[in-house]
Amino acid sequence: MQLGFVSAILPDLSFEDVLKTAADIGYDCVEVMCWPVGKATRRYAGVTHIDVTDFDDAAAAKVHELTAKYGVSVSALGYYPNALTPDQDEAETSVEHIRKVIAAAGKLGVNRMTTFIGRDWTKSVDDNFPKFEATWKPLIAFAEEAGVKVGIENCPMIFGTDEWPGGKNLMHSPAIFRRMFEAIPSDHFGLNYDPSHPVWLQMDYLKPMREFAHKLFHMHAKDVRVDQHLLDDLGILAHPNDYHSPKLPGMGDVDWGKFFSVLTDTGYNGPICVEVEDRSYEDSLENRKRALIQSHTYLRNFVPKS
Repeated sequence: MQLGFVSAILPDLSFEDVLKTAADIGYDCVEVMCWPVGKATRRYAGVTHIDVTDFDDAAAAKVHELTAKYGVSVSALGYYPNALTPDQDEAETSVEHIRKVIAAAGKLGVNRMTTFIGRDWTKSVDDNFPKFEATWKPLIAFAEEAGVKVGIENCPMIFGTDEWPGGKNLMHSPAIFRRMFEAIPSDHFGLNYDPSHPVWLQMDYLKPMREFAHKLFHMHAKDVRVDQHLLDDLGILAHPNDYHSPKLPGMGDVDWGKFFSVLTDTGYNGPICVEVEDRSYEDSLENRKRALIQSHTYLRNFVPKS
C-alpha cells in the first residue's frame, strides 16, 4: 500500500509545493484535485492543483517531471461535483469536466479517477436511477476506452440544510453499491472507500470491504466522532453536522487496527489517502500541515514505508 493525502486541504499551495510538502513529511503519494479553475463552491471544493483543461503532452510531461523530482506519485485525479443535480447546466458542465479528468488520468498513466455519482437530493433513490444510468453508462464506457478506473466515494453528501433531505451523492450504502454495479458491470467502475461515512450512518464499515473487495480502487483515511450526547438530544432526523464531527485518523470512532486488518485480508495494495476535514486543524496553513504530519505518524503504524 501507499500512504498519501488528499490535496484539497492545501488549496493555497501550488502543485509543486503540495508534492514538496508530501516529500518533506514522508508521504508516498497525493490524490490531486482537478476542479475547473475558478469554480470554488462548497467547503473543500474548487481546488485546482492540476488544470486538466486542454491537458496536452507538455502538461503531462511537467507533472511527470515534478513527481520524479520529489519522489511522490499521483494516486488519482480527483473531482467531486454533482453530475445528477437538477440544474441541467451544472450537470452538463460537471459531466464534461469529469470526462476531461478521466482523459488526463489516462494520458498521465495514473489510470485512476475519483469522484461522486451525484444525486437530485429532492428525489428518492429509485427516481434518481434513470438519470444515473443515462449519465454514468457513457462515462464509464469512456473510462474503459481511456484505461482509467473510476472510484466513487461512498459519502452521502448530506450534512446541512442545502443537501437536505436526500444528500447529493447516491453511492452511500452496500445495497446501492450492489444495484449500481449490476447496472454498470464494468471493471472500471468501483469505489473510493472511506470508512468514516458508514460510522456516522450507524452502519458496519468493515463488511462492505469484504463483499466489494474487487471494487476497492482507492481508499480515504478519514476518522469521525459521533457525539452521542448530541445525537441522544437531537435524534437521527437532525442535520448530521449537528451530531458528528470529522476527525484526524485515530481521534474518532474508526478502529484503524480492525480496518487495516480487514483491508490487508482483501488483498488491497493500492493507495490510501488522508482526507483532512478536522475543523480543529484548519485555522492556518501551519495547522493543516501539522494535521498531515500527525496523520502520517499515526498511519505509518499500519502502512510501512516501502
